[in-house]
Amino acid sequence: MEPIIGQDSAAPAGADGLIMDTTTQTFTRDVLEASRDVPVIVDFWAPWCGPCKQLTPALESAVKAARGAVRLVKMNIDEEPEVAQQLRIQSIPAVYAFKNGQPVDGFMGALPESQIKAFIARLAGDTGPSPAEEMIEMGRAALEANDIQRAAQAFAQAAQEEPGHPAAVGLLARCYIKAGDLDRARQTLALVRPDGRNDPDFTAAEAALSLAEKADDLGDIGELQAKVEANPKDHQARFDLALALNARGDREGAVDQLLISVEYDRNWNDQAARKQLVEFFDAYGPKDEVTLSGRRRLSSILFS
Repeated sequence: MEPIIGQDSAAPAGADGLIMDTTTQTFTRDVLEASRDVPVIVDFWAPWCGPCKQLTPALESAVKAARGAVRLVKMNIDEEPEVAQQLRIQSIPAVYAFKNGQPVDGFMGALPESQIKAFIARLAGDTGPSPAEEMIEMGRAALEANDIQRAAQAFAQAAQEEPGHPAAVGLLARCYIKAGDLDRARQTLALVRPDGRNDPDFTAAEAALSLAEKADDLGDIGELQAKVEANPKDHQARFDLALALNARGDREGAVDQLLISVEYDRNWNDQAARKQLVEFFDAYGPKDEVTLSGRRRLSSILFS
């Protein structure tokens, strides 16, 4: 490979911190020389690049989670175009990984978090769970034991370790939902980093918040049951009953009511029962037994 523009071997080696910006003049020191000690990831970006705004926070989070096994150096190609031109970068975001002064891996475009972690793992090896991931697992165990306060503390600490971490944000919001503090849950969800909105824990929390907000407007559950018994095809009453049952924690009962509605008339109110089932499944999570059973039964009804 040709020498990179701006080599300055007299510059001090290395740089403080795991994440930094670089220039053409300092590229050799910040990337080539530094990569002889630890792999260095270079993020080529520009202020006008939308995907860059999604990728960079995810890269920063993954690098921090690697706890010093890799470094991240960012280069604004609008201000510093020479290195990108020499590397023949034609579109951004573009990411290059350097070891021992040479590029060894890379990718183009904004990748999902799982692929970013895999990219860093190839460079750094298995660094084990990050402090945030350890706190999230502790929180999950506490949440499973219905210790909401201890779970919330663990998720909050994880969110401090990695601001905007989608699982930490989503699970902390779930704690607030369980405690009935919907405003705090909504505020917490707003803290997720841009690339995290498709994370399963985050989308489950969004769905759970939507369900909790709907449940606030429901009538007495006994009255709803009486309406459904009097008129089994009262779809609105059955729909409201499903929401009320779900709010009480009766997931199977809630899903049963909506499946009955779909069987009677799948097109009622623009397929409202089917859409509500999907929201239930999102809130419960893809591995929940009620989700798995409900999806099978729904498919059987729709495709029979």
